[in-house]
Amino acid sequence: MAEVATSGTSSATSDQLLVVIDPVARRADGESVRIAKDVLSAGSAGAKVCLPDGPEEFARALARRGSRRPVVVGDDRALVRTVELLHRHRELAGCALSLVPVGGAVSLARSLGVPSGAVAAARAVLDGAERRMDLLVDDSDGVVLGALRIPPLGGPPRVRDTDGGVTRPWLQTCRSFVRTLAPARPPAAPGSGPTRLLVEVDGVTLVGLHQSVEAVSVVPGVAGTARVEVRPASVGAEASPLSADARTVTVSGAHFRYRADATVSGPVRTRTWEVHEAAWGLTLPA
Repeated sequence: MAEVATSGTSSATSDQLLVVIDPVARRADGESVRIAKDVLSAGSAGAKVCLPDGPEEFARALARRGSRRPVVVGDDRALVRTVELLHRHRELAGCALSLVPVGGAVSLARSLGVPSGAVAAARAVLDGAERRMDLLVDDSDGVVLGALRIPPLGGPPRVRDTDGGVTRPWLQTCRSFVRTLAPARPPAAPGSGPTRLLVEVDGVTLVGLHQSVEAVSVVPGVAGTARVEVRPASVGAEASPLSADARTVTVSGAHFRYRADATVSGPVRTRTWEVHEAAWGLTLPA
């Protein structure tokens, strides 16, 4: 792991930064990384820049930060990884994180209020203020900063031809015709459609196993709670979603996968999430 220490005049300890640059960010957008590093180094005397080569070195750099304020230069996954590491070492309460979002997946960062663009985000690190936020923690010590969804939601992958371009309309039509001549596909795998899940909020059943559901979502609610919404599978007329605010959410039933922020996990048979109020801090524009 490469480390670069920048020198400068004396500064308050809270103003000394540990800038950890995720390797994915360096590969994805080296120019934005360079700009962020220059702005942070110029604005903070004695800023220390670390260039870990992988997750293990990333974790070691964070653990050796001392009294420096950690600044992550990376995407949503790097932010979640950092919060998870600090949570597992029970160091979140006394640590204010900062983020300069660099990479393709930064929608979570934007939803949390982190500015887009390397310069604006780096300025917020230097001039912003800490905002405490709730954290959703599961029974395996995994964390959720934004949204939790069952089943995992995401657009279908784009079909590409052999030379790397998007499939041309005539070729897609030809493939569609060929598929009509092929044997029928087997039934969809479990979890790809409506399923039966038991959803409990603060120990009270919101939906039982007798009712199929299309989706479950858990997002931040009012301070100290999460907003839980269950969309039942419709039969005839569209069924109205069921919703509740809760501190704990337990989902059980057939093996299911879930998307927590940018990561898909599972399959599991049961999982419980609990809201930890004001558990972590993020530096945002003042």
